[in-house]
Order: sequence, then structure tokens, then C-alpha cells
Amino acid sequence: MLTRVSLTLKVAVQSAVLAIVLMLAACSATPTIPPPSEVPLSKETLALLAKKGMQPGSPVFVRIFKEESELEIWKQRDDGRFYHFKTYPICNWSGTIGPKLSYGDRQAPEGFYTVTPALMNPNSKYYLSFNVGYPNAYDKSWGRTGDSVMVHGSCRSAGCYAMTDALMEEIYGLTREALKAGQPSFQLQAFPFRMTDARMAREKHNKWYGYWKTLKQGYDYFEKYRVPPSVVVCERRYVVNAVAQSRPDPSGPCPPLSRPVVAAFKPLPEPAEIDIAKGNKLKGITNPDVEPTIADINAAKRRQSAQSYSSMPIANAN
Repeated sequence: MLTRVSLTLKVAVQSAVLAIVLMLAACSATPTIPPPSEVPLSKETLALLAKKGMQPGSPVFVRIFKEESELEIWKQRDDGRFYHFKTYPICNWSGTIGPKLSYGDRQAPEGFYTVTPALMNPNSKYYLSFNVGYPNAYDKSWGRTGDSVMVHGSCRSAGCYAMTDALMEEIYGLTREALKAGQPSFQLQAFPFRMTDARMAREKHNKWYGYWKTLKQGYDYFEKYRVPPSVVVCERRYVVNAVAQSRPDPSGPCPPLSRPVVAAFKPLPEPAEIDIAKGNKLKGITNPDVEPTIADINAAKRRQSAQSYSSMPIANAN
């Protein structure tokens, strides 16, 4: 027969157990917030992929243009060719046009790079990032040094390409999904500027003109075929659109090379407009070592607006 004390104790225990059960049930109903590296692609991004005939996990290709402060994402479609997905403004990068040469020169690299899953950095100091793969075989053959050269969030740069957190989350997500779906690596091409014939003609006396002529081969190949070219490094140079029959020595003579034959590009239907992400280009406006202030951002917007206005055609006054 229960005493009043034991009955009170029993009720208290049952109440405590019930409270724990209710608390656990409430916790299980709380949505789990994924880490930044696993944030799903947004509905808007998925809708744009679908509009352009692309799959979230289809192979990806990245191009960077320093002078224009732009990073492009291209995605493969059913015909095996790559189509433009979106252009992202680079918030900041350090150095000038020209390749990176040594550790601490605060110069962002140029060249043909390969990003593997191991180079994806979900625990970046700057929100999210991936390592571009500098120094690659070509860089090493010239004795170039440096490490941890990234495309990352934030707007600070010491030899990297800073994209801001919001844009980097989308860029990281697009590249992550391609690698998860089985793309073993993706190519990143970093250029000093858009390598048109007219723009190249202005650099004929630049000390890097010969190097840039080789980079232009890769630029032109992709523009023509919409497929990233295979690139071999031998004799301390890039050989574009080549496949080595044996493992090449980056500093030694080139082994026998084959040249892949690619059919002419016949584009699938695609939207006429070019999608450009919203953001600011602060190169030359702010100190790349310091996160920009609101005043810096407003100054960038005014400069960009002035540039857009000055490029508009002047109406005939007649």
C-alpha cells in the first residue's frame, strides 16, 4: 500500500519522464541547420539551372578574368558542351595582371588549374573556399612558390580571389554538386583579361605577352568548342589541346602527344540573356587587406554607375 510520500514521489518521477519525452519530441521537430558547406542550392538557383537545361550535378567549368573582376560558372548540357550559367563579380583581388611568382608577392595567379575534391575547403577562414591548385606543374617547373591560393568568401584578398560570403556559397554549392555527382575534378582558367585579339594587341610590349599568347590558346579553344581543353606541361610550357602518351616531365622534353579532334560546336537552344549576379567590384577602391566599409561599397557603386553611363551611346542631337 503506497504511502502519501511514495505516491508523491511516483507522481514527480512520472512528470519528469513526461517532460523529458516532450522535450525530446520538440527537439526532433526542430529543423537541423546544415553547415555552410552543405547548404542546398537555393530554389532560385535550381530554377535557373532548369531554365538553362542544366542539372545540379552536371560537370562544371570556371573562368576568371582579373581586369574585369569577374568569375564565370559554366555547366555541361546533354550535348557534352559547356554553357554559361552565371557571371559573378569578384569583390576583390590583390596584385596586378600577370602571373604569381613567389610566396608573399600578394599576386593572384594566372594559368590553367585543376580543382579536385581534396582542394575544396569547407572550414575556410573566409566562410567557404576552394584552393585553385597553385603552384601547378607549370609553376613548379619555373620555381614559383606559394600556397593556399583560394577562391573564397569575404572581400579581403592577399593573393586570392574574394567573392563575398553570399556569392561564394552559391559558387561552392555548384562546384560541390558536380564533384559529388562524379566529376573527378574541374578546370579553372585564370586570365589577366578577356583575351580578345583587340585586347591582346594592346599588350604587345608587355613582358608577359608571350605567356599570355599561350593562355589565349586555351581561351580561344573554349570559345570555339565550348569544351575545356586538355593541357599538358612539358619543356616548362603549357601545350594546349594535347594528351601525353606517357607521363610528361614538366621540365623535360615533351613525350609523344596526340591532339583530340572535337566536332564543331552546334549550340543547343538557350536563353539569350546573360545572367550576372549582383555584387560589387572593389578592386582599386579599397585596401584588399581590410573588409570594405559601407562608404567603400557606395563609392564602388558610384564608379560602376559612372562607367555604365559613360559607355552608353550618345543620342544624335539633330
